[in-house]
Amino acid sequence: MRHSSQRPLVSIIIPSYNQGRFIRTTLESILAQDYRPLEVVVVDGASSDETLDVLHDYDCVAEIRWVSEPDDGVVDAVNKGFARARGELAAIQSSDDYYLPGAVSAGVAALTSDEGLGFVFGDIMKVDADGFELGRTSLAPYSLENVIAVRTWIPQPSTFFRLALARELGGWRESVPYAADTDLWLRMAFRARASKLDCLMAARTMHEAQRDQHGERILRDYNRMLDELEPLAQSGWRLRRAAAAGRLRMAARYGTSAGYWAGWRRQIRALWLHPASFRDVDPMSLVPGWYPVRGKLDVWRRRLERERG
Repeated sequence: MRHSSQRPLVSIIIPSYNQGRFIRTTLESILAQDYRPLEVVVVDGASSDETLDVLHDYDCVAEIRWVSEPDDGVVDAVNKGFARARGELAAIQSSDDYYLPGAVSAGVAALTSDEGLGFVFGDIMKVDADGFELGRTSLAPYSLENVIAVRTWIPQPSTFFRLALARELGGWRESVPYAADTDLWLRMAFRARASKLDCLMAARTMHEAQRDQHGERILRDYNRMLDELEPLAQSGWRLRRAAAAGRLRMAARYGTSAGYWAGWRRQIRALWLHPASFRDVDPMSLVPGWYPVRGKLDVWRRRLERERG
C-alpha cells in the first residue's frame, strides 16, 4: 500500500496501430510532464508503418514499456494495457493525441485530494493533423444528468481515473467498441463521483483516419451501451428521460443518413424530453444542417488563417 506521503504512480496506457506520424508527439508530451512517478504502457497492434521505428527510439527510456503484437482492436489493446499497468492512477491516451503541460499534475492533485472521486477530466484543444488549433472545448461542470442528456461524451484525452476501479468494472467492453471509453466512464459514474477540472489538459488530433468518421457505428454502440447499462435502467424517471434526450442528440449528430430535417426534429424532441438542457445546448445545433456546414466553415477558416499567418 502507498504511504500517505508518497506520490502515486500514474500509468498512461496508449493503444497504438499505424499512427507513426503522431505517436512521437504523444510520447514526448508525456515525458515533458512535470509529474513523477509515471509509466507509459504502449500496446501496439503490430503496426506496419513507422510506429515501431519510433518506439525503438525510446528503448532506453525506463518510463516507457511497449509491446507490438497482433490484437483484436483498440478494446483488446486497452485491456492489455490495464493488465500490464502498475499504477494506482491511470489514463488512456490515444496514439494521435497528446497532453498539454501540467495535465498529469492536475489530474493527480484532484484525485488525491478527494478519495471519493473515481475519475476527473478537463477541457481539450482540437488540432488538425499539422498541429494547427481548430478550437477548444468549454465543458460545463460535471453532473451525470448533463453528461447523459447533453454532452453524451467525456473527453478521453483529458481523463484520469483510479486503475482499481477500471479493473473492478472489467475495463473496456468488446460489445461496444465504438463507445468503449464512454461506456467505462458511465459505469464508473454510477459507482463513484466524478469532477470536471477547470483547465485545458490535452489536445485531440482531428484527421481522416479517425474512428469518429464511423458515425453509424458510434451511434449503434452508444445505444447498445445505454441498453446494457443496468444502473441506468434502475434509476429514476429523470435520469432515464435525460438518457432518452441524449440518444436523440447522438442520432442528430451521427445519424446523418436520415437527412438534415430529421436531425433538427431529433434536437427539438430532445429539448422537449429534457428542457433543463436548453441552457447548455449550442443554439446553432438547432439549425437544420448546421453540423456539416460548421465543418465546411472550419475548413475555410483554417485556410484563411494559414494564408494570413
